[in-house]
Amino acid sequence: MKVHEFSRLEAKLRLKTRNSSHRLAWFEYEGKVVTRTKRSHGNKDLPASLIRQQLKLNEEELSGVISCALEFDDYVEILRNKGLIPRART
Repeated sequence: MKVHEFSRLEAKLRLKTRNSSHRLAWFEYEGKVVTRTKRSHGNKDLPASLIRQQLKLNEEELSGVISCALEFDDYVEILRNKGLIPRART
């Protein structure tokens, strides 16, 4: 994964970020941290499989986010289907 693809992930999934010795990114839903990942500050390719696992995505889903086929709401639904975010009560 290229650095610009990681930046696209941050924006599309509305990840919160903070710089430390690495670029830390995490997904919050209703004030609760659900997933987190990180990348180095260098320009080398990033380990896509590790980032994918940390964000709880499969290869197809990660590809969809990078290619703009999946949006924020799709990511929330993926996390709901995996039981990481509770379903809204009706």
